[in-house]
Amino acid sequence: MFSQSTNSQPGFQSSSNTNSDPQTAVPVTAKAYPVLPVRDTVLFPHAVLPLTVGRESSIQLIESLGDQRTIVVVAQRDPRQDAPQPDQLHEYGTLATVHKVVKMPNQSRFVFTEGTARVKLTRFSQTEPFLMAEVETVEDREATEANETASVEALQRNVISQFQQIVNASPTLSDELQTIAANIHEPGRAADFIASSLPFLTTADKQALLESSDVAVRLEKVTQFLAKEIEVQQLRNKIQTEVQDQVQQSQRDYYLREQLKAIQKELGEVDEGQRDNDELKEKIEAAGMPDDVKKEALKELSRLARMSPMAADSGLVRNYIEWLAALPWTRSSGTDVDISKAHEILNDDHYGLKKVKDRILDYLSVLELKPDMKGPILCFVGPPGVGKTSLGRSIARALGRKFQRVSLGGMHDEAEIRGHRRTYIGALPGQIMQSIRRADTNDPVIMLDELDKLGRDFRGDPAAALLETLDPEQNSTFRDNYLDVPFDLSKVLFICTANMLDPIPEPLLDRMEIIHLQGYTEEEKVHIAFKYLIPRQIAANGIDPALIEFPEEAVRHIVRHYTREAGVRKLEQVLGTVCRKQARRIVEGNKEKLVIDKETLQEFLGGVKVRVDMEVFDRTRRAGVAVGLAWTPAGGDVLFIEANRMKGKGGFTVTGQIGDVMQESMQAALTWVRSNANSLGLEEDFNSEVDLHIHVPAGAIPKDGPSAGVTMVTTLVSLMTNTPIRPFTAMTGEVTLSGNVLPVGGIKEKFLAARRAGVQHVILPADNRQDVEEDLTPAQTEGVTIHYASRVEEVLAAALPLLHARPQDNEASVNLGLGPVA
Repeated sequence: MFSQSTNSQPGFQSSSNTNSDPQTAVPVTAKAYPVLPVRDTVLFPHAVLPLTVGRESSIQLIESLGDQRTIVVVAQRDPRQDAPQPDQLHEYGTLATVHKVVKMPNQSRFVFTEGTARVKLTRFSQTEPFLMAEVETVEDREATEANETASVEALQRNVISQFQQIVNASPTLSDELQTIAANIHEPGRAADFIASSLPFLTTADKQALLESSDVAVRLEKVTQFLAKEIEVQQLRNKIQTEVQDQVQQSQRDYYLREQLKAIQKELGEVDEGQRDNDELKEKIEAAGMPDDVKKEALKELSRLARMSPMAADSGLVRNYIEWLAALPWTRSSGTDVDISKAHEILNDDHYGLKKVKDRILDYLSVLELKPDMKGPILCFVGPPGVGKTSLGRSIARALGRKFQRVSLGGMHDEAEIRGHRRTYIGALPGQIMQSIRRADTNDPVIMLDELDKLGRDFRGDPAAALLETLDPEQNSTFRDNYLDVPFDLSKVLFICTANMLDPIPEPLLDRMEIIHLQGYTEEEKVHIAFKYLIPRQIAANGIDPALIEFPEEAVRHIVRHYTREAGVRKLEQVLGTVCRKQARRIVEGNKEKLVIDKETLQEFLGGVKVRVDMEVFDRTRRAGVAVGLAWTPAGGDVLFIEANRMKGKGGFTVTGQIGDVMQESMQAALTWVRSNANSLGLEEDFNSEVDLHIHVPAGAIPKDGPSAGVTMVTTLVSLMTNTPIRPFTAMTGEVTLSGNVLPVGGIKEKFLAARRAGVQHVILPADNRQDVEEDLTPAQTEGVTIHYASRVEEVLAAALPLLHARPQDNEASVNLGLGPVA
């Protein structure tokens, strides 16, 4: 950083002073002096500065001073350095005279120094035990031209004026500084004095001023610093004034409120806050709370009365008390049970659903005999559109109770069920207690919709939070996190809905009574359409009932060829589309009555969307194609299973986005066919020179389940014997390696799907006969022949009658008789 030698000799004067850089030093003399490094301090010429000397090298420097008490004070570049080296010091410093040295008790020295001149360090002649360096005195470069002199004088006056303004506004600067600054006539000295007197200047700012030998440049820099400080002082004064005004206003308001309280007390009046507290107390007394809850509410009310209305917690405590007082602790619907009226309401609102209606009437009967019974937890499970949610409203109407619905679909936060704790900003009770408050009775019907759509994440598991809510043995003391007091939910009738049971945790299922709603047949859909859907859509679209007519044949055509669902939601949408088309015709001026027929439906809805009945016939005309029945969350559905063979080496391929269970069923089916090849008229090694391929179309849809075993066997036997399956035949059931047919679930959904597809023969496991008798009515099974089979041979006899009718090539073939027919 510093040169070890200097090109300037003592007494050398630059011949080009006026054209050199303002920052360029003008060398005058060179002489070695002791160097005292200082931290965060800059000493200006003609300024007196007390210094505390504590470093060992600096103490030795001070002690070595004799009669020659002149040193160089230089600021460190990095104040954290304890033993700075020459390259860690600034290049410019101040020549100073040490006037007095005071020895402190901690062995440090307190030194009074006075700056005499600017100097530039040129070469260090000593580094131990302390630094010594040769320096060159830097003289101020004064203005020589008349216009420059006037400019410097103007700058000096401006600087002094600004400095006086800052001193007047600052409580820490002495007023004497103004007088001293005004009496300094040399511009450079005035700039140095002001810079040394300003506490807000940083070490870097002061060092930059020290290194400025040009007086005009130095004055300009000081002017900039002073202008910035004046602006900061003005902003600070403005902020201080505003804060002081606010404080004075708050104190004034406080005094006025206290005076108002005293006046109201003398007059016998009560202030607004006290009136609110008295109203809250009246609400608490009238709410009928249990003793422990009432004690908690009065405790919080007492706490609220001691609070200032301006306190942050005041609103939170008041909101909590209002919640406790608003809950219906003792208020119930109070209606008497009327079984006949309830039966009439259920029949008016819903067609069919005999099991569900019987269960509700059983509950009402028990409630009439035992009014204090605990409410059951019912769970309606079924595909969309079968009336689960609307059934809950009908139950509430039949009971004469308030109805509240809570949608659980997509809920991830446990606090949505159990509430947020009061420590959180914006805390509220959970949806259960909010529903109780909205119903304003302690025995409403609360429907928890879409229970199988609950989620879970880092915020908790809402399904686990429902365990206490839906347990009749626990919910009599249900505690919401926000209220933190027990509330009796045992009188509430909870009704849950779900499309499927698999996502629901087992502990939660254990607390509920499951009621399945499988779907509707074509006859039921037609009846529902005429009784509910068509009148509702005519009214919803603003059509005069006299201007539109739906014949039964047209509705049946819509059900068969424009909808394919277990429920009636899509059917209502299609009926709404027809009504909207008629509304447009009326608006356009055609006000003739419209009788819906097939041609009108073709015009309004386009071509038929569903051709399942003909699809079953067309696709099963060739051998190797069978129709299975499957259960889905949207109801039952038909499942086509195709098989084909080609020349190969015994390979077996399965495709169609199928799961592990169906793949196992296919392997079991192939094993059974190979093991019974002789009885089927096949060679034992029939697959040794061919590759078999089984495919389940609609490959983009994942499929899995244990009910396709018999369909796989039938498909393979049909393919290998080149025998088409009986037309309009569908089947379901699992098969074992020994040929037994095992029962499966979802019989009603599957049977209704077969009806919708136009199936005339259904093959079911023999052990599922009881399910058919309990779940299906004679009207639903009318027109469909049901074959029950306990062995695979019986399935083949029912599905492949042509295999038995024709002569067999193999003498070991057996007579496959038809199974029992319903």
